[in-house]
Amino acid sequence: MLAYMALSPSQRILLAKEISKRLENEEWPLLDLTLNQFDLPTPDEFSGTKLTYVLQNIRGASDDALLDLAQHLGFILDSAKRTAIEPSFWEPGNFRLFLSHLATHRNSVGQIQLLKFGISSFVAHKDIEPSEEWQIQIELALATCEGLVALLHQDFHASKWTDQEIGFAMGRSVPVFSVRLGENPYGFIGRFQAFQGVNKTAGEIARELFDCLRKNKQTQKRMSEVLVRLFEHSSSFATAKTRIAYLEQLESWEQAFSDRIKAAVKANDQIEHSFGVSGRVDALIKKWE
Repeated sequence: MLAYMALSPSQRILLAKEISKRLENEEWPLLDLTLNQFDLPTPDEFSGTKLTYVLQNIRGASDDALLDLAQHLGFILDSAKRTAIEPSFWEPGNFRLFLSHLATHRNSVGQIQLLKFGISSFVAHKDIEPSEEWQIQIELALATCEGLVALLHQDFHASKWTDQEIGFAMGRSVPVFSVRLGENPYGFIGRFQAFQGVNKTAGEIARELFDCLRKNKQTQKRMSEVLVRLFEHSSSFATAKTRIAYLEQLESWEQAFSDRIKAAVKANDQIEHSFGVSGRVDALIKKWE
């Protein structure tokens, strides 16, 4: 499967600017036809300029749609190259989080379980098969992750690899966070969000990482999408209750989410028959409306 690397907010802004500039001089019928061909909305009612119209209708577009439309209009973003394969180490649909750590702590890092929160974590030395070229796999993980967490054990800075991993992520403009586990944030990562991990269990660290990602301005929109999908696929009554609680704590919401969770109640009997969940769905929809 071919896929674009994730775009940074700055890259999305650049693409939106170029697309709107190149479309604003088109006649309305051709403008709508172009947007339709890339599965973008074309509302019947609108008041404003063509530039505003285009910006409004592409702001929610996927990265792939923006890149394809920009290329159609003659603008190619060189840094958004296609990767040859879809990495097997990421769980489909989940938020992709690279855990940068010292090799000596790989076992404890591997205990930080995030899948129940809709987060697929890459732990080098754990997720790479021995037969694979490990450096290539690490680069692929860094090129396709949506966030990086530096687990700052003592001597983290002395590693030949961890600073390069952080630099790679920063170069892609993906959000970087850190956990203090014996060493304080330093250099460029000193200005990023960090929290204390000393004397905390792997479960407590996992929960704090989850809370960090769902609240952070750069990641809350993506995490909202992930958690709605997670709720839709609830496989038990207890899971449905746990996951509706995640949705109740969200700080970012889209109209489509209301439609999706309402439909999930009807389509998934584990949600429909989980005591109290249907009512909580109705209350959540009402809250955001």
